[in-house]
Formats: sequence, C-alpha cells, structure tokens
Amino acid sequence: MDLNTVYDLVATADPAEWRPGDAWMAGGTVLFSFGSQSVQRLLDITQAGWEPLRATEAGLEIAATCTIAELYAFAGELPPAAAGWTSLELIRPCCDAFVASFKVWNVSTVGGNLCTALPAGPMASLTVALDGQALVLSPDGTRRSVPVMELVTGDGQTSLAPGELLRSVTVPAAALQARTAMRRLSLTNLGRSGILLIGRVDPGGGFVLTVTAATVRPVQLRFDGVPTRAELRDALDAAIPFPLYHDDVHGLPQWRQFMTEQLSEEIRAELADLPPGTGTETTS
Repeated sequence: MDLNTVYDLVATADPAEWRPGDAWMAGGTVLFSFGSQSVQRLLDITQAGWEPLRATEAGLEIAATCTIAELYAFAGELPPAAAGWTSLELIRPCCDAFVASFKVWNVSTVGGNLCTALPAGPMASLTVALDGQALVLSPDGTRRSVPVMELVTGDGQTSLAPGELLRSVTVPAAALQARTAMRRLSLTNLGRSGILLIGRVDPGGGFVLTVTAATVRPVQLRFDGVPTRAELRDALDAAIPFPLYHDDVHGLPQWRQFMTEQLSEEIRAELADLPPGTGTETTS
C-alpha cells in the first residue's frame, strides 16, 4: 500500500528527532499493510547497526530490529553462551505462529511485532512468557526498562508515549533455563492464532503460565510450584474476566475461554509429568 501522506524518509534511531506526524519504521510490514492517513515522515531505524541477538551469561538481548528470519536461524545455531537455555525451543514454534512467508520473515522485526500489539502477536507471546524486559528510549534522552508484560496493554495498544522507541528486549538467563510447554490453536489450518499459551517451570520450581492471543493483552499467572488442576482453573477465572477474552473473526470469546482452560490443563499436566485431566495432584 502506498503511504501518500508521507513526504520524507529519515534514517535515524534518535528519539530526539521525532516530531508529531512521524512513525518509527523497521520492517514496515504492518505499516504498509494497514496504511495511514496521518503519517508525514518515516523514521527508518534499520540502519542503526544494532546487533540482532547477543547472548551473555546474564541472558539474551534481542534488538528491536532483529528480523524473524534472524531469530529463527539463531535457534538452530546456538552460541556456547546459550548452553542450557532449554526454553529457546520456544523460538521456532513462535516464529511459525506468524503463518507468514519467508519474504515477510526477512523484513518483519521482533520490535515491530511487539509495538503493533496485536493479541495474536507471537513475539509478545515469546518474550512475555520468558519475562522479557523492554528497553525504551525517550525523546528527552532518558531510557527506561519495562516488562514486556506491561508494554502491550490492549488490542493495538502499548504503554509507549509519543516518540518513544523500543530499542531491545532482554530475556533473563533464569527464564531461559526453564522447562517449557506451548499450545497454539487456530480455527483454520493456516489462520491467525486464536489461542497461544506458554507454561514454564523454573529451575527453582516456580510455575508460570502466560495466556496470549485468547485475550486482548497478555495475562500471566505465577505459582510457587506446579498447581493442581483446581488451583489453576480458579486462578484463570480470577485473572481473566470474560470481557478480557478477544472477540474477532478468528474466534468467539466463549471458544477462547473454553479452550484456554483445556489447553492450560494440558500444559500443567505436561510440566508436572502427569497424565492430563487427573485433577487431584499436589505440587512438590
């Protein structure tokens, strides 16, 4: 789609250059798909020179400009610093959840997917589930760190202020060492995710369940250990009031609620090494 209101393209990653009417652009796949009647300048961050992925003992830093293709390739050729990071097995299934061609993968970015904030955005699913911390640069020269959980606030909504730029997301090593389980469901074979759930058990035994796609924003539940079936069901009911379930052509909220409960139990049972549906287990 042509953006016929745009009169300038500026190569910059400096938020101080932002002004009303500007739009940050990395891959631009969503911007050019949806169009705009108000954008006047595009601020292109693709030449910022940010290293796409950097693994250290502290964790994994993912640049906002890292493409989906680069992230997918990284999962297949892990560096020595990533030894023991079992939860990286989530990367390729989350990339596949885009249900997009290689042409899109080669330009679409992690940061762009997060800032678009669609409920089915799989980069939010991945980074929220692994306790990602977003580094945000502001036009006044300051920077702040915010959990990705708090960055995506609704359907197409984020906590970013005008002009703020997502620089990177860092996933801590502790979350990368967790055991994980993922469930994704769509109404069609190659359709947008209607439900995408990720559970993990940390080295210390804590259990974390992240609900995305089914809800208009990510929802996360935390337990000291793997909960019982009843405890998990009660926590889901308390954490997700019915209006929070997403309602669009990719799934009715009633279906999303029911399947969230069913798939959450599958994840709980898998991570507890128990048969699904037994329902009376206690945690150790």
